[in-house]
Amino acid sequence: MRSAMVSSSSPGARVLFRVLIVEDSKVLIERLRESLATLENVEVVGAVDEEAAAVEAVRSGEVDAIVLDLQLRTGTGFGVVQRLGTEERPTIIVFTNYVLPEYERRAKDLGIQYFLSKSADYERLPQLLQELEQKKVA
Repeated sequence: MRSAMVSSSSPGARVLFRVLIVEDSKVLIERLRESLATLENVEVVGAVDEEAAAVEAVRSGEVDAIVLDLQLRTGTGFGVVQRLGTEERPTIIVFTNYVLPEYERRAKDLGIQYFLSKSADYERLPQLLQELEQKKVA
């Protein structure tokens, strides 16, 4: 069960690791929400399916990581990354069915550290988010 968010001034306080899902499949969004709900101290703070909405969500709230599809209802995942720039952006995890060498190169060129396949790496995503949460706490 997830911990409730508490003030960082409390002894032993643990701040939640906040995740935004940027994905155009409603079915996959629900599957991800269910899967990530089992992680301790990780909270899905929203899910959007458009480039502009993703940029707005990141800029208007605290987001530690983005699970980012490349093909969106409007716009692209790469468009989200370009619009956010590199200053103080959250960790970006590309999560796509389009695992092509040219997309992986472009992701690397944009400073994206994590590039996962929806089919091959589905089980890896929760583990990665838990690892990132642990690094934030350390």
